[in-house]
Amino acid sequence: MEQEPIINGYLRKMLELGGSDLHLSVNQPPKSRIHGNLQVLEDDVLDAGRMENLMREICLPAYRWDQYLARRDLDFAHEIPGLARFRCNYLYNYHGMGCVLRQIPSRIQTIDELKLPQVLMEICEYKSGLVLVTGPTGSGKSTTLAAMINYINTNYSKHIITIEDPIEFVHENYYSTIVHREVGIHAESFPRALRGAMRSDPDIVLIGEMRDNETIRLGLTCAAMGMLVFATLHTNNAPKTIDRVIDAFPSDEQAQIRTMLAEGLKAIVSQLLCRRKDGGRVAVHEVLLWADGLPNTIREGQISNIRTIIDAGGNRGMQSMDSSIQREFDVGNISAEEAYMKASDKGRFIHQLEAEEAELRKQRLNR
Repeated sequence: MEQEPIINGYLRKMLELGGSDLHLSVNQPPKSRIHGNLQVLEDDVLDAGRMENLMREICLPAYRWDQYLARRDLDFAHEIPGLARFRCNYLYNYHGMGCVLRQIPSRIQTIDELKLPQVLMEICEYKSGLVLVTGPTGSGKSTTLAAMINYINTNYSKHIITIEDPIEFVHENYYSTIVHREVGIHAESFPRALRGAMRSDPDIVLIGEMRDNETIRLGLTCAAMGMLVFATLHTNNAPKTIDRVIDAFPSDEQAQIRTMLAEGLKAIVSQLLCRRKDGGRVAVHEVLLWADGLPNTIREGQISNIRTIIDAGGNRGMQSMDSSIQREFDVGNISAEEAYMKASDKGRFIHQLEAEEAELRKQRLNR
C-alpha cells in the first residue's frame, strides 16, 4: 500500500480542528488558521530538509518542482481523495522554503446553504455582460462563484468554460457542459486561455482572477461579444472595484476602458468575512446591479454616485456593505468592534463600540 504524503497528516489534523489554511515554513512549527486566527498545530519545528521533502512529495508532476525552484513561486491544487482539495501556494521567504495550503471543500455548497443574497440567483440568469465577485484574499470569493456556477449547472443548459490558476472547485456536468482549464497546464496564460475561449462557443466564461490589464480587456471583450463573464478582483466594495479596473490601464487607454466597462458591467458582488461572536465567521455583502444611471456614472468617472445608486436599488436586491454589516450586528452575530473594523463608515458604529467597551470595562471591575 502506497504511503500517504506526510503533509496530508497536517491537513487532516487541521480539518479536524475546523481550520481553513495550513501554514508551513522553515524554522517554524506547523500552523493553521482556525476561525480567522493562526494556531500552532504541533510544537515540532520544521528544518530545511524536512520542509523540502514534505513539499516535494505532493508537487506533481515532477517538472512543476523545477518550475518552483526556478520561479520561487508556484500555485497548484492537491487533493486528499474523498476528503478535500487544497489550493497550494509554494514560496520562498527569509528562512527558505514555505507554503500555504487552503482548503477547497469537496462538496459545492448552494447559494441557500451559504446564506448568500438571493439576488445572486437572478444574476446567474443574465445572458451576457461582466459580473465581478470581489473581496480580499480568503473572503470566500471562489466559494461564492462555485455556488453560482452550480446554480446555473443545475438549472440551465449552458456551455461554461472556467479559467483558473489552479482549478479549485470541480463541477460535474448536470444540465450544463463545464470545461475546466488550468493556467500553466492547459493554457500558457489567462490571456491565451481567454482567446481560446472566444473561439469555443461558450455561453459563460469564469476567470479565476483578473491579474493584469490584458486579462481585464479580454474579459470585457468577451462580455461585449455576448458572453456572460464572471471574474474576481481583490477589492472591498463596488466603487473601489470600478476604480481598480480603470486604474489598471495607462492614462491614454482609460477613456476606452471606461466605455467598455460602462457598456459591459452588469453586477458587482463584494464580500467580506466577519468574526462571529460565538466562533466561526459570517459573510457580509455589497451588491451593485446595472441601473439606468450606472453607465454614465462610469463614463464620467463620478464614482461617488455609486452609493446613491445602491441605496436607491434596495427593492431590486442592491445593498451596501455597511448595511449588510449592520444587519449582522443587529441580530447579534458580530460584535460592535468587528462591525466598526469592517465598516467603511466608521461613525455608523462608533456609539455601539463605545457602549460595548464600557460594558466590558464594567464587567472587569465587577470580577
